Amino acid sequence: MNERLPYLREKTSKLTTSPGVYRMRDKNNEIIYIGKAKNLRNRVTSYFRENPDHTPKVAKMVSHVYDYDFIVTDSEYEALVLECSMIKQHMPKYNILLKDDKGYSFIKISDEEFPRITAEMQKKGSGTFLGPYMSTFVTKQTVEEVNKVFLLPSCRRKFPADFGKYRPCLNFHIKRCMGVCTGNIDGDEYRSIIAQAENYIRNGSEASVEILTEQMNSAAENLEFELAAKLRDRISAIKRAADDQKIIDEDMRDTDIIAMAQSSDNSCIAVLMYRGGRLFDRAEYDLGAPDKTENMLEDFVLQYYSDKEKIPREIITEEELPDSEMIEKILRERRGGTVTVSSRKRGKGSRLIMMAKANAEDSIAIKVDRTGKEIAALEALGKLLGLSGPPQYIEAYDISNLGSSSMVAGMVVFENGRPLKKAYKRFSIKETKIQNDYASMREVLERRFKHYNDDEETDEGFSRMPDLILLDGGKGQVNAVEPILREMGIEVPIFGMVKDGNHRTRAIATSGSEIAISGTRSAFMLVTRIQDEVHRFSITYQRKKHGKQSYQTGLTKIKGIGEKKTQKLFASFKTREEFKKASVEDIAKAAGINIALAEQVWEYVQNEF
Repeated sequence: MNERLPYLREKTSKLTTSPGVYRMRDKNNEIIYIGKAKNLRNRVTSYFRENPDHTPKVAKMVSHVYDYDFIVTDSEYEALVLECSMIKQHMPKYNILLKDDKGYSFIKISDEEFPRITAEMQKKGSGTFLGPYMSTFVTKQTVEEVNKVFLLPSCRRKFPADFGKYRPCLNFHIKRCMGVCTGNIDGDEYRSIIAQAENYIRNGSEASVEILTEQMNSAAENLEFELAAKLRDRISAIKRAADDQKIIDEDMRDTDIIAMAQSSDNSCIAVLMYRGGRLFDRAEYDLGAPDKTENMLEDFVLQYYSDKEKIPREIITEEELPDSEMIEKILRERRGGTVTVSSRKRGKGSRLIMMAKANAEDSIAIKVDRTGKEIAALEALGKLLGLSGPPQYIEAYDISNLGSSSMVAGMVVFENGRPLKKAYKRFSIKETKIQNDYASMREVLERRFKHYNDDEETDEGFSRMPDLILLDGGKGQVNAVEPILREMGIEVPIFGMVKDGNHRTRAIATSGSEIAISGTRSAFMLVTRIQDEVHRFSITYQRKKHGKQSYQTGLTKIKGIGEKKTQKLFASFKTREEFKKASVEDIAKAAGINIALAEQVWEYVQNEF
């Protein structure tokens, strides 16, 4: 809690309603955040209100604000330009800060009689180096494609020293290599092919096809039919590569595709850069703590394109930017030419956004030891339910009973999309005496959060606040539980998991309606998995408890064995296996009975259990 909030609220109440830029400062007078506003009073007030709905990142920033200052501008556009300039100048802690990636890669054409094309991390040795490229992935993919299209050798043999020494390798036989090792390839012809490959890397497939087509036609006119056939095959290989791989797309002449992925405490943006119809490069940027997607995308775009050399003609973003028209205007001025910024929900642009998003998800997955699919499912579920971010810690509950007997509940926990079995909990329904799922669910949730509110609670499964609560059932379950949790001060989002007539997950229930989830496959699969797991866990406990009650009832039919002696026996022998292994003497000692009675109990256990 920030002790300066009363002062900050009082100061903000007198703030102007004009557009401008505000600068949050910590107790050392360091600028920790810079923002722009169409209405300064309204925007700054949102940080310091009584019951804020902040993301964790913003809440942390607000906790460190000691004071702030502001600069009034004539328009929102001027505020946006000033914000960009100041962020670049001061590099505040809580703004998105893009750092240069020094992990550059290069494409090397070696300086040999028969040159090789390879991907390199550094400029070492003699030769021609193309790059640098920020993405090792794109560099390696480009080299693999070029070697495949132009049938270049990728083995370790030395040419011409190894001519004729070995049999051609498998690549030659499957037509993935021209077979330089046979000694049948002329040096001048080989270097001509290397020049074509270099042109392909530098200028893309379209320019290469045009040049090769001219050479093929010229060869045909000069009756050099063998050369013309080779060039024809090379053109076909380039076109096949364009069909097989997403790195070539003639519709994306000068385009950047930007998408974002978030986990509970990480966020990453991926940029796919198309130049001349070719995936020229790819880059990912770790942005730290997550915030609202559209805001983070807007901040990223403004900072990433602060260098006019980077700005393409078209920028496609995952979400529509809040101030896209003003951003376009700023980027046009920086570039000195046309720039469009848009979001595409359908068609090829949408598919490329998903490709960029998959790259961002995989980047986060490596950092948090999760798969890209798990990261995508949590992010999709968070968006579907309108949460402030992906739910890292999810608790799910289910009631299981046989009429009014053996009434139990199960609580399962999913952390970062995976079951956290050490945090699972089982509940016996105690206060609800007859079958009533709503009352039972209320009892279970109230007991669970009484544990949380207990200052002396040490159980890990009870001492942590979840990001999301899922109940097996519809809006009736949510309406039964939500009021009592709010009375206890628990503000965790609560939703029901609704099943269809075949006991399959159908929708997510709120207190007043349902949210269809079948259209969001990753979220649907995650919720289905959670619902199946909590049902399995609760019904397993219910069957076990019902079986134990049946055994206890059978034991009490033995003359001389009542409920108290039965309870003593089950306290000593907690499982069926332990009870069966017990000797007559062990049973007599546990229940405090004589040997003759213990023999009757032993006989029942061996034959009826």
